[in-house]
Amino acid sequence: MSITPRENLLRVLRHERPEWIPICGHCDPYNQPNRRGMDPDLAARLGDVRWGDESSVHFARALGIDIADWQSAPVRVRQRTLSVESRNGDSERVTLWHTPCGDLREVRRYSPDTRMWYIAEHAVKTPEDLPRLAAVFEDMEHTLPAEGIEAVRRRRALIGDDGILMCPIPGTPLGQMVRAHAGVETLAYLWADAPNALRDLFGVIEAAHARHLALALQCENDVIITVDDTSTTTISPAMFETFCLGYTDRFAAAVHKAGRWYFHHSCGLIRDLLPLYRRTQMDAVHAFTIPPIGNVTVAQGRELLGDRIIIYAGLSQLFGSLADRAAVTRSIEAMVRGAGDGDHFILGLAADPEKTMDDTRLIVDICRRLQRQPPR
Repeated sequence: MSITPRENLLRVLRHERPEWIPICGHCDPYNQPNRRGMDPDLAARLGDVRWGDESSVHFARALGIDIADWQSAPVRVRQRTLSVESRNGDSERVTLWHTPCGDLREVRRYSPDTRMWYIAEHAVKTPEDLPRLAAVFEDMEHTLPAEGIEAVRRRRALIGDDGILMCPIPGTPLGQMVRAHAGVETLAYLWADAPNALRDLFGVIEAAHARHLALALQCENDVIITVDDTSTTTISPAMFETFCLGYTDRFAAAVHKAGRWYFHHSCGLIRDLLPLYRRTQMDAVHAFTIPPIGNVTVAQGRELLGDRIIIYAGLSQLFGSLADRAAVTRSIEAMVRGAGDGDHFILGLAADPEKTMDDTRLIVDICRRLQRQPPR
């Protein structure tokens, strides 16, 4: 290598020709390799994988691939004046927000199968809850402790010249309503029955997110990634156009002003959203999901997005059968060909609990034969 993996990745972000197509590893509680046959040292380093830990760094280094690590800015959020009541048990957590407009109630439950908490009862259930949630966000105070800035600096140093650091922030207000505050069914009724109140709420949420972003940009990260999980199974193109286009551009502008790049994380069925993404100033579509999990190929995505927006595509081949190695190879070759020039394409390799590290290396071996030959 005549350049470092970090410089090669930065070339892609700057739309300069890289020496190889980056392939970046990712590991989190949902996506982690099977420990069967794993090197004991790597197993010890991974430990009990948690969100935001160093697992992606160790996973990528074990495979000898590029690093695009995630670490949230350690922004602390507290309510300045509102009273918040929490009832925490071993299997259920109930949170009550007492606002001037009335109370909000959220319930989270623990799943022994996944060892994770999920939302069993969303805070927003009726149009009357919208001004209550707005009061919660309006009352939020965001701070960034010095020890948090230092923690990000240490992660940046750990990565060194092997890659980049991405900082996740909350998704668009619309996306957060799906994922965190209301759920799909309730949001559909609110979209139809209370569009003005919904718009007012989103303005308040955006202001809170902007305060969060300003602090995140004080940390040593390369990329700000909006974790939206946008999919047309939850958000229609019309909804995204109405509520997300302006938001995306305003946040991308703030990120660009700080000299960083703005990624939109949207794994799922996104084919019909790509023409809208093209109209924004986002720099990349992250976790671009190909069939059979997603509904758009890399070649189709390149045509719909144009040449400016980077496709950060997940290697979904790992999640199926690897028995037909020739078929897997053809599938990855089609991704690379479909991406067009190598100056706006990144391959993302997330770990799979059903696959061993040897299975994962099979995918890496196929990619290695292709990544040194960025298409012209």
